[in-house]
Amino acid sequence: MKTKITILCENSVGMGFGGIGEHGFACFVETDHGNYLFDTGQGLGIVQNAMLLKKDLASIKAIMISHGHYDHTGGLPMVLRQSGPVPVYAHPEIFIEHFWREPRRFIGIPYRRSFLESMGADFNFSRELTEISPRLFLTGEIPRHTTYEVGDPNMVAVTESGQELRPDPINDDLSLVIKSAKGLIVILGCAHSGMVNILDYVKEKFPDDRIYAVIGGTHMGFSGDQQFAETLKVIDNYEIEKLGASHCTGLEKSALLYARMPERFFFACVGASLEA
Repeated sequence: MKTKITILCENSVGMGFGGIGEHGFACFVETDHGNYLFDTGQGLGIVQNAMLLKKDLASIKAIMISHGHYDHTGGLPMVLRQSGPVPVYAHPEIFIEHFWREPRRFIGIPYRRSFLESMGADFNFSRELTEISPRLFLTGEIPRHTTYEVGDPNMVAVTESGQELRPDPINDDLSLVIKSAKGLIVILGCAHSGMVNILDYVKEKFPDDRIYAVIGGTHMGFSGDQQFAETLKVIDNYEIEKLGASHCTGLEKSALLYARMPERFFFACVGASLEA
């Protein structure tokens, strides 16, 4: 399957003439079976950037949400105004209340489910691996087996029963998997469940496919030395050819990744794309 992935929302901009950067992530996925959107950023730049990059939001067949944080879901109303009624695939816990601990700040989805549904969002929730279209999959909930990929202590979740979970387990963290002509492409939102956990799970589910590329937020900007070292090992062990780091990877870790693998690394900023 021919695939093109274009970054619409990210912290930095790799294009001139009006591109908008924001703390967040979204990418436009073009396949032989139609166009799709993975995440929506905060909503500050997605419509403008899509227009400049000539990506028609009205053409998308579905929206996939990586997790229920404001910087990945805030653009939903803006996209829905362009797309009209469309399926939205996500984990059933995306509307749990997510908070930053100090200073206390709400960082969850900034809109009620009923409001988004009134705009045309047709939510489809699943914890399991889901085939969105031929050769396009959403991972479902990621099993956590590593000891060094731990939750961020600054993040707190409040369940519907009022229970406070610290750190927030972010069970709703999902990734997108595309079976391309060159191999699997794994698109991360923030990789809150751990990049090693995610890649191991993808290999478990697709044992006969090689992972060609990984794109998106790796959350390694918040990782310790062991997590960073183990993630590098997994990238090498799986012989991943392309690593497009963005968003929560952070500038320092992105620089280290580039220094470690300059021939494989690229900055997945607004305007960056990958074809396979």
